[in-house]
Amino acid sequence: MAEDQSHKLSDVLDKLETAAHGDSITVQEVVKELGQKSFASLILIFALVSTSPASAIPGLTAIVAVIVFILMLQMILGRDSVWLPDVIMRRELPTDKLCKGIGWLRKPVGFVERFLKERLTWLLHHPWLYLPQLLILVLTLFMPFMEVIPTSGSIASAVIALFAAGLLTRDGGLVALSLILLLAIPVVVWQFGFGE
Repeated sequence: MAEDQSHKLSDVLDKLETAAHGDSITVQEVVKELGQKSFASLILIFALVSTSPASAIPGLTAIVAVIVFILMLQMILGRDSVWLPDVIMRRELPTDKLCKGIGWLRKPVGFVERFLKERLTWLLHHPWLYLPQLLILVLTLFMPFMEVIPTSGSIASAVIALFAAGLLTRDGGLVALSLILLLAIPVVVWQFGFGE
């Protein structure tokens, strides 16, 4: 289910930065700060973190893949509020690396934001929304293995972030772009990992 209101991407970064205090922050604190109903916001923030320097945190790509898989499945099934298992909710992320990642994301997010607007909103609803959702679901199954191919996990996370950004800003054009890129990911990963 698409988000009902349009949101600024930078607002999501602001909320996460506000929540990042002390030496570490738990996934549960992130969910609490962004909201139990904010599927797109949560998918966006975890995907963005996985594309930033914070992705250097060991195992982060795999954790993000699991979180996005669970959230996307719940979106497809039409669940109204977020549920994540306790083992993930208790997972801690170092705030210094997280804040560094947020700072790194500010400029590209600010640049992209200038071009976003409400358009092609029919793409934000089912049945049209099922295709990118299902492709992302499949993609997350492969993301933990992408860590062996340099940058491939970040590429996958960036495309997922584009999709979530399209939902948040009600920009169907961005959702369409993410769909095209989702279809292209296998080719790009193959070229990066196995091309001559």
